[in-house]
Amino acid sequence: MADGPFAQAFVYLLAAVVAVPVARRLGLGSVLGYLVAGVVIGPYALGFVGTEGEDVLHFAEFGVVMMLFLIGLELEPARLWRLRVPILGLGGLQVALTALVVAVGAGVAGQDVRAAIAIGLILSLSSTAIVLQTFQEKGLMGTEAGQNGFSVLLFQDIAVIPMLALLPLLATVDAAGGDGGDAPLRELPGWGQALAVLAAVALIVLAGRFLLRPVFRFIAGAGIREVFTAAALLIVVGIALLMDTVGLSPALGTFVAGVVLADSEYRHELEGDIEPFKGLLLGLFFIAVGAGIDFGVLGDDPLRIAGIVAGLVAAKAAVLLALGVRFRMGVDQRTLFALALAQGGEFAFVLLATARQQGVLDATTVSTLVGAVAVSMAVTPLLLLVAEGVLLPRIGPARAERPEADAIDTEHPVIIAGFGGFGSTVGRFLRANGVDATVLDADPGHVEALRRLGLKVFYGDASRLDLLRAAGAERARLLIIALGDGEEAGELVRNVRRHFPDLRVMVRAHDRTGAYRAINDGVDDVYRESLDTALRMGTDALAALGRSRYQAVRAARTFRWHDERHLRELAAVTDRKQHVSEARARIRAIEEAMLGDGEAILAEVDAGWDNTSLRRESAGEG
Repeated sequence: MADGPFAQAFVYLLAAVVAVPVARRLGLGSVLGYLVAGVVIGPYALGFVGTEGEDVLHFAEFGVVMMLFLIGLELEPARLWRLRVPILGLGGLQVALTALVVAVGAGVAGQDVRAAIAIGLILSLSSTAIVLQTFQEKGLMGTEAGQNGFSVLLFQDIAVIPMLALLPLLATVDAAGGDGGDAPLRELPGWGQALAVLAAVALIVLAGRFLLRPVFRFIAGAGIREVFTAAALLIVVGIALLMDTVGLSPALGTFVAGVVLADSEYRHELEGDIEPFKGLLLGLFFIAVGAGIDFGVLGDDPLRIAGIVAGLVAAKAAVLLALGVRFRMGVDQRTLFALALAQGGEFAFVLLATARQQGVLDATTVSTLVGAVAVSMAVTPLLLLVAEGVLLPRIGPARAERPEADAIDTEHPVIIAGFGGFGSTVGRFLRANGVDATVLDADPGHVEALRRLGLKVFYGDASRLDLLRAAGAERARLLIIALGDGEEAGELVRNVRRHFPDLRVMVRAHDRTGAYRAINDGVDDVYRESLDTALRMGTDALAALGRSRYQAVRAARTFRWHDERHLRELAAVTDRKQHVSEARARIRAIEEAMLGDGEAILAEVDAGWDNTSLRRESAGEG
């Protein structure tokens, strides 16, 4: 057994460093690696950790709290409102039906009604940490199964609160050993506790809306990153403490705070600062769960534990499959959805401890269920591994594991984000004219191919603030964004606008929709990928039909000038019907302007491009 905090820290870190890479290399995922590491160092294997593992588990649960905060940051209130049907409908039905099925099974197994209800509610929850971590690693969050799974898990996390309130009402004995928790407000009458809860939630919302932004602005103005990191951690710890004071789930409180701050200009900094702590604490949580599995209980009656685990997984999977059919999910999607959420959850450990304290469940039942939940969590990555091999060929390949971003060791006046066909052409043109650029690309295979051609390209996601700083964005003169029109390009633009306001940005857009998005993000230099090629083809077509080259080129320039002006006007029109009406009017306006300009050109002496005409065209006068 490891003695002293440094020895314990060494054991936990060594177990993670050895077990997780091996598990990932074997395709098992990091979650299973952490769990196996915990089992190996636990009291029933090597014995490096013992009873102190329970204290470590309570500490590591803060990783779950941080994860919920980061999830909240990803959910803008508008998006949360759009998910109300799957959250309330799918999530509510899953908890209710699973609790009913499990409670009936517990009653048949000999539990009384109140204990059976408690067991049903507790085992209806799934592991937010395991499911989301696994989905993110395998690139499945964007699938239908991933989105519906997230909605169900979110409802489950919220449902923990009424479950905690209900357990004392199910008590069959007066639990003299516990007062129902350490919350200082527990002595208040029911209406007082309700007011305290509402006041705490209101305080989080109001502070997030009106207080935290000026505070962050003041801290960011100091320019010391570690102070901003400390402020981010202070918020999470403070909210967790507030929720614990009023007897609520700290995870729910931090989730609400994350949602409130989701549309804040400091969202990305908060994510970047908290993510490393979240990952480390979650890993510690899984190790502690593995170390806490009581193999003594499992060894006394392994068939009973195996039966409970199999029954739990089968019951939850059956309910989830039925709901997948009801909500019209595809066969592959609902199978993946069912297998992913068919385990017990980390909040079950908290609820089981409360149930024992309140006298709802006896010590033997609680010990057995803790072992069963831990085993069900351990087998989930294996179930998903099997499902992945069968289902993913039809769902879509899992996202390949990506290496760490390169260390950037050069600075140039130009940064190019994205070095595909468009970006590489711009980069080669600049280089041929004596201008070097720092190139970032997020496709590792593409980066290797470009390096074989002798081009210096750095692998990394250009939307990351630390990579932009490493690339010299604070001193560069120009950023060329040659990514697609997706969220990655928009996030990069917003990051640059916020942190490097003096850096000029040029954005490539695939079409008018992408151009609208870039303009509304505040970009002045927007380049539609197909515009120049289309106009060059139109110019050649006019020349082939007998127009003079001068007339054709002049017509193309006039069309471009009008089209660019109308593009910026239409970007501000968000109503679809009004947009169509305005666009039709501008199409007619361009045609009329072009016909009038064509008559003026024919009236000119066609002696080539005179200096006056060239000066007018270069000034953008058509």
